[in-house]
Amino acid sequence: MNPLTKDCLSEHDRQVLESILNPSQIGGEEYLLQEEEKHLDDPQDANASGNPRVSDSQRMELEAIGLAGQGKLSEALELLSKSIETAPERPAPWNNRAQVYILLGKEEEALSDIDQALKLSNQSGRTGCRALCQRGILKRKNNDVDGARADFEVAAKLGSKFARTQLIELNPFAALCNQMLREVMKM
Repeated sequence: MNPLTKDCLSEHDRQVLESILNPSQIGGEEYLLQEEEKHLDDPQDANASGNPRVSDSQRMELEAIGLAGQGKLSEALELLSKSIETAPERPAPWNNRAQVYILLGKEEEALSDIDQALKLSNQSGRTGCRALCQRGILKRKNNDVDGARADFEVAAKLGSKFARTQLIELNPFAALCNQMLREVMKM
């Protein structure tokens, strides 16, 4: 029988395994978020279809996401700020700007934008779900386990598989199982 190695696993399985073995590691969550959010909409955008300000804001936001993906963070930040100025009632650019702030190591600014995204989204829809997960990750990183758990619980109720995964990892029994799994993987 051939030994099982990480090379035998799909990219998704590697991400899940990495999440289990390094539960406090931030990263890989965007992969887990991709599929689950297809059923969620942002009611703020759906109700404003045909509004040129919203269309311009969405266009700038998508362009900024592309820039961030290319590592052009300051340009992405500037464009997301313009997107917010164009349609400040939209929660999505606030949440996406928070992601850029996190990449720049500016957690206070990120948390401020996440809070605004949560306020505007009423903690619902795609952006509300993502903002809750993002804030939960930051709280977990900063050892606010109870705060992280609360955010992940709300996001899980919205249908977030990533949030459910995080809740399992925050469970002390799951942590013990993860530790045992790490020991088995070392063999």
